[in-house]
Amino acid sequence: MVDMSDPSERGDPAGGTGDRGLPGAGLVKGLAVTLKTMTSRSTTQQYPDVTPELPPRSRGVIALSEENCTVCMLCARECPDWCIYIDSHKEEVAVPGAARPRQRNVLDKFDIDFSLCMYCGICIEVCPFDALYWSPEFEYAEYDIKDLLHDKDHLGQWMATVPPPSAHDPNGEPAKEETSAARKASAARPAPPAVRPGADQDPAS
Repeated sequence: MVDMSDPSERGDPAGGTGDRGLPGAGLVKGLAVTLKTMTSRSTTQQYPDVTPELPPRSRGVIALSEENCTVCMLCARECPDWCIYIDSHKEEVAVPGAARPRQRNVLDKFDIDFSLCMYCGICIEVCPFDALYWSPEFEYAEYDIKDLLHDKDHLGQWMATVPPPSAHDPNGEPAKEETSAARKASAARPAPPAVRPGADQDPAS
């Protein structure tokens, strides 16, 4: 049974400091932060006269590489806002030596409604063929909300603003493609001829 007569058991600040620290310590820390902010010089970026320096991987607008899109519909299905609209048709491609022609999907429509997009990046992460990229460009405001619906041609124009990928970490694990290519190269390389024991010795000796 807990003795309620002990002030420390009741959590009484007057009964002991414990983990609470000194009375008023939080107030002192807050005033110190306020004083530091008041004495430091503030810097204002004169936008739009001065372009802000954004991180290279800023989530500005989504760019589309049309030639990489296979119309797998993963981005449209995984989008939580349903702001991606895709339409396509199938074409037959004659393959020499094949018994019958193959079919491939041809992209007809790829629209993203940026008035609904919440920039979560799920569509870019789930794309298995690297058809969608982040661009740091953010100056695409419109007077009419309908103009925020970008079609595949408009999305393709943003590809010129996509920054190059960052360098691979030398201490990190190599990519699966690099490992597979190195394994195939080592398998295709002919093995050195075996040296018989005593073949490198001088016959005269």
